[in-house]
Amino acid sequence: MTTFARHNKSDFVYAHGSDFLFKRGHMSRFLNRFLRAVKLDVSLYQEIVMDGGAMNQALIVVFIYSMASAYGTFGRTGVTGINIGMVTTLLGWYVWAFSTYIVGARFLPETQTKPDRKALMRTLGFASAPGVLRVLGFVQGFGIVILLIAAIWMVAAATVGVKQALSYESTSRALGVCTIGLIISAVFQGLMFILMFSAFGVTAR
Repeated sequence: MTTFARHNKSDFVYAHGSDFLFKRGHMSRFLNRFLRAVKLDVSLYQEIVMDGGAMNQALIVVFIYSMASAYGTFGRTGVTGINIGMVTTLLGWYVWAFSTYIVGARFLPETQTKPDRKALMRTLGFASAPGVLRVLGFVQGFGIVILLIAAIWMVAAATVGVKQALSYESTSRALGVCTIGLIISAVFQGLMFILMFSAFGVTAR
């Protein structure tokens, strides 16, 4: 059953349910959430934690991010390299979300923390929105800077999201948990890139 809620500050109406994105007029609402995620809007992440039907939207954000990241990072390696980059980025995001949940909910919880794996995945999905900037990673002379800015921006968004999803009072704890999860994910992605690029004979340029 689809229910509706009204956002107090922005008068933003959204539908709870997996069909949110595909009904008439709902694309603009999805874009509204996307932009609020990029702006690190705390109320957006609170909204996502409460909206169990937002998982599809969160996964769409991750998919867009993975495409942008793959093109910006491996565009010069050709279609095979881009595909490998996209698959690896998707898997890397899942490793990030899973490891962040384990570290934050099991090893570094606060007294009031109530673990909700799906809520955390939804918030980290939307926290990937700033990562779309990585599509510009192919720009010569600025690629590394752009990738670094995107990474920092994503960690900042994830910190906001994790703080809401795990009911943390400490921002520094949320930042630490996100960073640990990101390091684990980076190691995983690095190994995956090496294995898959070697297997398919793709050479980085």
